[in-house]
Parts: sequence; C-alpha cells; structure tokens
Amino acid sequence: MSDIAKLSFKGKEYDLPVTEGTENEIAVDIAKLRGQSGLITIDPGFKNTGSTKSAITFLDGEKGILRYRGYNIEDLAENSNFLEVSYLLINGELPTTDQYEDFSDRITKHTLVHEDIKKILDGFPSVAHPMGVLSSLICSLTAFYPNSLDPNNTDEEIQLSMVRLLAKMPTFAAWAYKNKMGHPVNYPDNSLDYCGNFMKMMFSLPSEKYEIDPVISKALDKLLILHADHEQNCSTSTVRMVGSSQASIYASISAGINALWGPLHGGANQSVIEMLEAIKADGGDSKKYLEKAKDKNDPFRLMGFGHRVYKNFDPRAKIIKKAADEVLEKLGINDPILDIAKELESAALNDQYFVDRKLYPNVDFYSGIIYRALGIPTDMFTVMFALGRLPGWIAQWKEMRENNEPIGRPRQVYVGETERDFVSIDKR
Repeated sequence: MSDIAKLSFKGKEYDLPVTEGTENEIAVDIAKLRGQSGLITIDPGFKNTGSTKSAITFLDGEKGILRYRGYNIEDLAENSNFLEVSYLLINGELPTTDQYEDFSDRITKHTLVHEDIKKILDGFPSVAHPMGVLSSLICSLTAFYPNSLDPNNTDEEIQLSMVRLLAKMPTFAAWAYKNKMGHPVNYPDNSLDYCGNFMKMMFSLPSEKYEIDPVISKALDKLLILHADHEQNCSTSTVRMVGSSQASIYASISAGINALWGPLHGGANQSVIEMLEAIKADGGDSKKYLEKAKDKNDPFRLMGFGHRVYKNFDPRAKIIKKAADEVLEKLGINDPILDIAKELESAALNDQYFVDRKLYPNVDFYSGIIYRALGIPTDMFTVMFALGRLPGWIAQWKEMRENNEPIGRPRQVYVGETERDFVSIDKR
C-alpha cells in the first residue's frame, strides 16, 4: 500500500501522508493541506476526523471489540477491579502488587475534602441537578490547590492532582446525591475499598446501620470498569480540547463532566428509565411498544438498544447483563418498570426483527436497570457514569500533555454575509 494519498483539485495534485495505527486503522494526514492548497476539510461532528494519535483505548464497532491498553474488556471485567484498571489506563501497564498497593493507599489517603467545600455544596438548592453540583465541586479544586493552575507543573504535582481526583470524586458524587435527597453528607470511610466507601457515603443514614452488599459492590465495580474509557467521544474530546489550552486538570475534567451531562451523551441510561416509565404510564403493554418500534412511520424509538459505534453488539452489555441479573435476584425487587425492561430485553434478544438489525440491549440499558434497582434517582445516573469515566479522562489529559499537543483550534467554512457598509441607526 502506498504511504501517500493524492488529492486533485483544479488541475493541481497534492500529496498527503498516510499514517497507520497498530490495529491497521488508516488515516490521511491533512495537517499541511491548507498551507499547500488553501483547502480545509469540513466534517460536522468530526465523525471522520482523527483528532489525535492515542495509545489508550481501541474499539472496533463492527466487530464489537473494546480494549484498554491492549487488554480485552471481557478479561478486565472478569479478573480485575476498578482501581487496577484505573492504574492501567493512566500508566499504560497493569500494576505489580507493590504498585497497586501504593496506588490504592495514596488514593485512600486523599479521600477527605476541605471543609470549606461543604459551604459550596450548601449553596446549591436540593433541586439542583447533581451533574451541575459535581462539575462545580470538581472545578472548585483549582481554588483549593492553586498550584494545579501552573501549566509547567512537575510530574510529581501532576501525579498528586490525578490521585486527588480519583480519591475525591466518589466523595463529591455521593455529596451531590445527598444534596438532592436533603440528607446530611457522609465522610469517607478509609477502612473500605473504593466501591464500598462510595456506597456507604451514598446510602448510609445516621439513623441506621449500613452494611455493604458484596453482590451490589461487585456489580458497581464492573459498571465502573465498563465505563472507564471509550476512545475519542464527546466528553473525552472536550477534556483534551480544554487541556490543550494548558488549563488545569481540574478545569479540564469539570468540562468533560459538563459535556457528559448532555442527553445525547451520558444521558442514555436515564432515557432508558424514562422510556420504561412512559410505557408503564400507558398501561405497561411492552408488545405494543415493540410494534411501534418496528413501524417506520412511528416516531417512537427504543432507548438502550443498538449503539452508534457498535454496529454488531456492545461487548460491555454481555458483561453487565449477568451483573444486572444477579442484582435483581439478590434484591428481589417487585418493580413493574423492571418487569417491562425484562420483557423488552427478551423480545430484542429473540425477535427476528431486532436480531436482524442487531438492535441488542446495550450497556446503557443494563446500567439503567441496575441503578433503578439500587434506588438511585434517574438524574444521578450520569453522575455514576462520570465516576466510571474519570480514569479515562485523566489518562487522555495526561497523554495529551505528554504528547505536547497543540491547542485545539478547528476551522470553519464561513456562510454569513459578505462585506457590507455600516448604516447609522437613524437610517435603518
């Protein structure tokens, strides 16, 4: 294969380098196209534009492959835990026992947050969306750790900022939930592991004893692993874009949280529950809505089925389906919403219409079911997503910095008015 692509325009020909990734992805390098020809490319949504070279995550939507640093998501979900996967994403290799213990210990020592942050939390009404609360608390860390604003920080200071984020994110996420519920906040319990500590901060009340359920803790750990990174999606690209200006990691991650907040990105699992609630409100007839989904003239769409990236199946869904079944069996919940979900799942896995179109339940479908079963409000779902995605954002920010990538600055094709004379206000 030639390592040069040729572009012909108005009788002139331009040579464009071709680069190939380790998984045989091929890209045309247009970095010098404008300088050579005066041309730019236009690609709304950047669907065909590679913004960077990355060694963190590989996915193949056609084959249903997702790998972190070369490791299959199935192997990591089965054999690893969230902190180990976080170390892998950020540092490039799975940790040794000593490295893991040091990493885990450092995170544990930084779970506590400054008491003044409670004053910021108290400023939010209970009706505030938890994602807005979370992004604000994360961004506030720039005030508590002003050294993070220095774009020329030492590696030691950067490592400390990354540890602080992983340590304090569960505290902030739990506090955003407590703010919504009008409950007093809980402080971290460093005798517990990462997920156990988070669950206790989320669900324990001062009026009663709280015990960690290992089935639920394991399911949550798997969910966090499955959400840990997903290549150059909207929020990840936002983190890298903001970071390219040499903004602090706290500001960059806060921006990523806000990008994830949008219903077209992180709100998918919330949309699943809202759809199920709408079906229940209409009588709970799942067969009726399956037929509506098949009708091309009906605007109804099944939420949580199929995926814009995975054209075959979502590898994460197969993993989390088992965890969802275990959680539902353990809790023994009698919830008509979850009954409708199981009916839709069964139909989609067996109905030839959905099988032919590969409209299988995806990770958002099952994560929504698990969160619902745990009693987590729908507007907290995206906060849970952000908690899982944090190590991926950190890894992407770190890689962007280490690659010394230039500030992001997309071009545009101007389609507005051409030059015109100014008219004074009395003559308009």
